[in-house]
Amino acid sequence: MSIFNASRILGKTVLVTGASAGIGAATALLFAKGGSNVILVARRAEAVKIVADACAAAFEASGLKEGGRFAAVQLDVSDKAQVASFWDKVPQDLRNVDILVNNAGFVLGVDQVGNIKDEDIEAMFATNVLGLISVTQLLLKDFKVKQSGHVINLGSIAGREAYAGGSIYTATKHAVHAFTASMMRELVNTPIRVTEIQPGMVETEFSIVRFRGDAGAAKKVYDGLEPLTATDIAEEIVWAAARPPHVNIAEVLVLPVNQASTTVNYRKPMAALL
Repeated sequence: MSIFNASRILGKTVLVTGASAGIGAATALLFAKGGSNVILVARRAEAVKIVADACAAAFEASGLKEGGRFAAVQLDVSDKAQVASFWDKVPQDLRNVDILVNNAGFVLGVDQVGNIKDEDIEAMFATNVLGLISVTQLLLKDFKVKQSGHVINLGSIAGREAYAGGSIYTATKHAVHAFTASMMRELVNTPIRVTEIQPGMVETEFSIVRFRGDAGAAKKVYDGLEPLTATDIAEEIVWAAARPPHVNIAEVLVLPVNQASTTVNYRKPMAALL
């Protein structure tokens, strides 16, 4: 008997944004293993199709008989027109979504205020904040009608405390935190659940994007400590979704054991790593 009871996600339909890699892909795979149906959404059509195929294989290997329907949908959440026509791309039998995982988001650059490009500012806000809000509004209308549903937003420790070189990213994640908290208060008289997962240092391609493709610089961020993995965060997401209907996991702050804040961490001396 497993201590982690995932029976409540069996047969549920989950929509995961930013599902082509990293936390989004790991989350889609874990829901697939648990017998959920998953709509995988991302800008990169070929990459998200590969993850959808992996989900189908994972479900097949699970031996479960319920769930197991998957759809890969190309969508840029920052494009309002694409979001408005989203359902046209989704198979009819997957349109009754139970769980929304708003994972799409990115950080670009480490430039400080005064040197940040306007296009970088606009791109981060368009995806991390406005895109998340647009997708949430689309799904929440249906959740309210059927009086059930769960919105799980990917926040960040950066939404709790700022750091130098991350002014725009931390601003977007503070916005996600405020939006999520307000929504939870607005829905307090309903059975609809609202959760924010706040990861600390996670090693995915997210960091490579931050450094504009410089994998070496991205890797150096984690020198001397063991960062979280995409699967670590996916487990927290699925665990929150699998709680009993009367239990709402409002916030989960997840850190590597050697990280205490955005700027406080312990790194083993390099000699000890050789």
